[in-house]
Amino acid sequence: MSVPVEVPTLGESVTEAFIAEWLKKEGDFVDEDEIIAELDTDKISVEVPAPVAGTIAKLKFDIDDSVSPGDVIAEIEEGERPAGQQPQKAGEEDEPKPEADAAAQRDEAAEPTGGDGDKIGPAARRLIEEHGLKASNIEATGARGHLTKADVLAHIENKQKRTQRAPQAPVDTGALEERVRMSSLRQTVAKRLVEAQQNAAMLTTFNEADMSAVMELRNKYRDSFLDKYDIKLGFMSFFIKGCIEALKEYPAVNAEIDGDEIVYKNYYNIGVAVGGGRGLVVPVIKNAEQLSFAQTELELSRLVDRAMNNKLTLDELQGGTFTISNGGIYGSMLSTPILNPPQSGILGMHNIVERPVAVDGEVEIRPVMYLALSYDHRIIDGKEAVSFLVRLKECIENPERILLEV
Repeated sequence: MSVPVEVPTLGESVTEAFIAEWLKKEGDFVDEDEIIAELDTDKISVEVPAPVAGTIAKLKFDIDDSVSPGDVIAEIEEGERPAGQQPQKAGEEDEPKPEADAAAQRDEAAEPTGGDGDKIGPAARRLIEEHGLKASNIEATGARGHLTKADVLAHIENKQKRTQRAPQAPVDTGALEERVRMSSLRQTVAKRLVEAQQNAAMLTTFNEADMSAVMELRNKYRDSFLDKYDIKLGFMSFFIKGCIEALKEYPAVNAEIDGDEIVYKNYYNIGVAVGGGRGLVVPVIKNAEQLSFAQTELELSRLVDRAMNNKLTLDELQGGTFTISNGGIYGSMLSTPILNPPQSGILGMHNIVERPVAVDGEVEIRPVMYLALSYDHRIIDGKEAVSFLVRLKECIENPERILLEV
């Protein structure tokens, strides 16, 4: 009996995915729940398991094809494993037979691999061959160490950045240009970013915060906090808590537009932008208002670790009501962050730089951070946006306000 393999539910607001890799081919036998394909969404990778054990009768889509939840992407002829056929890992070929000639074994041994001998997906293999690359030089980030197309594209992009030209030598610019097709994931992210700017009346307002009090507090309790909770007390927990206090006073910044209605959220799911293994992702700290400083740091550390190892689930990326982006870790002085739809506000943090500040009529050198709030002017007035940043500034410059909620 033929059993369809369907695209699983991708999660809230995710309606499209792309075939990233086929880990099995037509004619292969698969066990029940064995992974046969990987899909890319604009958020994470999704593995598609076999619903039953049997032989793959048909693969209905090609690499990079767009699919939606419920689409039938393959068919499996249900049945038992053929006699004499041993289970294989996804992407593996049959082991060389003793009677195979030496040349054939050399060819198989020379087949490109990624990581610790794991096989390469067909899309990644094509790129490697087209660009004359060596697979062992490319970092594999796919499931089970699988070398994916995205890995190869990232390697090519990094290689291009490292390329330098001698200033005195005559250069054929055409020979130095290389066209690489955008991955489906990057195309989707690009589309969403443009839509965010086109579909909202987005403005950005700025302020600055004297970080002296927060830095003094962190230094004072750094060791004892680390000893008790086994984690460092960072700046982000102060900003998360400060934002929550400001959001309570200015609820429009924590709201969203749904048709002709404004949905006010009386809970605070704070998204934190993280540069993960697959690019920028925004994991969400759920009900952050209920967490202590230590619990906030622990949850943030857990999410960052999962982001760096490409292990975030859709649930961990959904449901955010407000987002914080910290470009300061990369040295950014100032930026205008783009909204994360359907949210109406996003805070941009930046690097801390010593600057001259007027204090009680005297000029002092203080550690200062510039803050940026991008907001949807359709539901947030300029006064509310500016007041939100002022309230956040007060919380950061007087962190005891966060604890006392005053």
